[in-house]
Amino acid sequence: MAALNLHHLRLFRAVARDGTLTGAARRLNLSQSALSTQIKALETALGHDLFERRGRGLVLTEAGRIALDHAEEIFRTAEDLTATLRDAGNARQALRIGALATLSRNFQILFLRPLIGRADVEVVLRSGSQTELLRALDALSLDVVLTNLVPARDALSPYLVHSLSEQPVSLIGTPSRAMAPKRALAEVLASEPLILPTPESALRAGFDALVARLSIVPRIAAEADDMAMLRLLARADAGLAVIPPIVVQDELDAGTLVELARFDDVTEAVCAVTFQRRFPNPLVAELLAAFRPE
Repeated sequence: MAALNLHHLRLFRAVARDGTLTGAARRLNLSQSALSTQIKALETALGHDLFERRGRGLVLTEAGRIALDHAEEIFRTAEDLTATLRDAGNARQALRIGALATLSRNFQILFLRPLIGRADVEVVLRSGSQTELLRALDALSLDVVLTNLVPARDALSPYLVHSLSEQPVSLIGTPSRAMAPKRALAEVLASEPLILPTPESALRAGFDALVARLSIVPRIAAEADDMAMLRLLARADAGLAVIPPIVVQDELDAGTLVELARFDDVTEAVCAVTFQRRFPNPLVAELLAAFRPE
């Protein structure tokens, strides 16, 4: 077999992603005929057709799908190597962390505590949706993602999921609500206005299962997909919040909010997601080894 031409492989990847020669050629600033010639040269070198034409588009053959998987891995490794060696000579190391937008800020600070104040480390924090963050992790623009939504994995998954903490969840409100006559938890959940995470969250799923077992229809005063907003609603006395205590730890310490009850069967699992890399950022391993949930 002829030596593999990485330039041809890069062009092949562009065509595979676009699905047409015309579109890929336009983005690559090449003529369509020149691009076609180089794709044919790659097919000759590999000994297999990589595309079959369907209508006006191109579809990968079985060999083409295999070639694309290998091409993605080759260029991902090259980008990983370039980024790692570029940073290796710097006096300061950079750590790029993505966190689910709804994740507790207090938890993020707890995770980062070993690096806070270090003169040799620059921490870059990004927040976003799970899809956005995992896409950035895959593109090597993030080193680790903090989330309470465990990504689906199978035998071919490139993700490594590191369990960090199983945070307790409590019923939290203002002192005035805590001064109400003592009642059973089921009675409180059935009668008091509640501030809840939105239904798509894992925490809400656990809470909904609990009230279903208790045959309770809760009074929902507010829902929010952001822990910071749940905290503010609780402080504003909109109702009793179903929330991990770590989210409102400052308010609990100050006495502006109090914990009325802790749920036995509802928790929030938090994990760190990394990508299988040949040159991982050593700061990630340092944080994972040092992390001790409170």
